[in-house]
Amino acid sequence: MNARRPAVRGAALLLVLWLLALLTVLVGGFGLASRTEALQGRAMRSGTQARLAAQAGIDYAMLRLQDPDPLRRWHPDGRGYRMPFDGVEVELAIVDESGKIDLNAADPALLAQFFATRGLDEDAAARLAGAVVDWRDPDELSPPGGGAESADYADAGRPYGAKNAPFDTVAELQQVLGMTPALYRDSAAAFTVFSGLAVPNPTFAQAPVLVALGLDEEQILAQLALRGEGAGIDPELDPAAVALGTGTYSIDASVTMPDGTAAVIAAVVRAGGGPGDRVYVPLSWRLGEIE
Repeated sequence: MNARRPAVRGAALLLVLWLLALLTVLVGGFGLASRTEALQGRAMRSGTQARLAAQAGIDYAMLRLQDPDPLRRWHPDGRGYRMPFDGVEVELAIVDESGKIDLNAADPALLAQFFATRGLDEDAAARLAGAVVDWRDPDELSPPGGGAESADYADAGRPYGAKNAPFDTVAELQQVLGMTPALYRDSAAAFTVFSGLAVPNPTFAQAPVLVALGLDEEQILAQLALRGEGAGIDPELDPAAVALGTGTYSIDASVTMPDGTAAVIAAVVRAGGGPGDRVYVPLSWRLGEIE
């Protein structure tokens, strides 16, 4: 009996050590899980705060765009604005949609001129412009300068043909035969489907569109010089200061929180017209990217 006691004690000690090791692992795992959940919670909270701050920036921008005082009114011509909100700064850029090229209304010459400013040669620019027109028109006839109807898409191995109906979104441009990802990234911000104008309004147009409209360098520089940073510009010196625009705007709002969490909202909104006398109606709303 006395000889067996050390063996029993040794087994008991080994069992206790195993139990202690198991408890250590369990406690460590619980602590790690708790820490991970806390970090995830903080990240989610910070991300939510950033998104809400960006949305607040869009709400505020719409109020300032419609301010009756021209000296306080913000201008939808691409100039940048900053708005402090709850300890962070919201960066905003606003463009009236009338300053963009409407994919459903622009003629082939304007489209070709724009694509030429983005680096395409004259023939390639004309073909792509014709393909844009073929995408939106109801027939299967290509313009004299070239285009892309359903047979051309089939020859290119595309599983779809020309839409033969108006563009619903600018993103559809990526499906047009001849459009490349790099060219789309470089061009998308210049297009709209909301203005209905055959020719963009140069008051609100950005430099690439102004070039496509045929303005010379001196005219473009003069137009861009009117666009200072922020509000408070004398309307007698700045014709855009008295212009409210069409009421349909692209607004890019970006926020970076102190911990580095960022949020970006790229929206197209239309002033008023919503239920309950809303300040604006969203027409397009994308979180996390600026086109």
